[in-house]
Amino acid sequence: MGRRRPARYSPEFRAAAVRQARETDAPLRQVAQDLGVNLTTLKSWLQAARPQPREPLTEDERSELAQLRRENQQLRTERDILKKATAFFARESQ
Repeated sequence: MGRRRPARYSPEFRAAAVRQARETDAPLRQVAQDLGVNLTTLKSWLQAARPQPREPLTEDERSELAQLRRENQQLRTERDILKKATAFFARESQ
């Protein structure tokens, strides 16, 4: 049994996949499945497309980044709850 050759993807396809993964709210697993690529492959493309920092982050910058990421997640959760509540009340008022 021979080894399977890894699939070759064009740079345009990779760029489009990265753009789609960044712009959609869908989980990366779903985006990878929709595109027909392995999740690990998509993650590596995203990592490669991320600009490299010129200098390492300071401890203060790291803690601020972590705090902002937590806040961002909290805001997304609240937004999703409000979307569902709006849809619920819109159905109830009709």
